[in-house]
Amino acid sequence: MSSKESISKLSPHLFWDIDIANADMDTCPAQIIQRVLEYGNLKDWYLIRNYYGLEKIVSVCQSLRTLDPKALAFICCISETSKEQYRCYHTKLSNPTLWNC
Repeated sequence: MSSKESISKLSPHLFWDIDIANADMDTCPAQIIQRVLEYGNLKDWYLIRNYYGLEKIVSVCQSLRTLDPKALAFICCISETSKEQYRCYHTKLSNPTLWNC
């Protein structure tokens, strides 16, 4: 399936802020993967997993600065990785805010 076909099958609410006609799955995979993990449904997950593959999704997620805790738990469970392998987990630990002290 082509990039344009795949992105057109994703839930429209994921890309409310961009023109989906000009979007491409290969241009910004991190943005697409993060949005699907945080706001997508199971159909969206299967679509990106089939397009990118689990290995690439995990690699992209490991480099993200932020990721919703539920999305992080999901990707760790699916890929059998630990949350310590993800940048977003270390960022949260190393940058305490006034409210988390």
